Amino acid sequence: MRKVLLLMLLAGCAGSLGNPVPQAARLSDTVLTVTLSDGTVCRADWSASGGVGRLENCGPGYGYAVKLVENPNILRQLFTGLVKALGAEGVSPPLAKVVITDRAGVDRVFVSPPDDGE
Repeated sequence: MRKVLLLMLLAGCAGSLGNPVPQAARLSDTVLTVTLSDGTVCRADWSASGGVGRLENCGPGYGYAVKLVENPNILRQLFTGLVKALGAEGVSPPLAKVVITDRAGVDRVFVSPPDDGE
């Protein structure tokens, strides 16, 4: 029994030594917010960088690319137009695909706003 507990403990330690991975990505009109599996939250001004850049001080460092949906469905267009007309820009996050790339070249793809009902 002791051997099993020791193996489980060692396996748990070995699993925690890996680098954190992106779990979520969200956009505002200017800021990309990435949440890592260890709870770290990283931010970058994606609009100033033209939608492509690096999160250097974020875990092991990640690249990002934001691709805006240029022609969203008609309901989204109407909602966005109404928000702008009311002067409440920034309330409705842009509709986009966000690709986070780790140093090994592995991509993790997110959509913003998330479609998970949050």
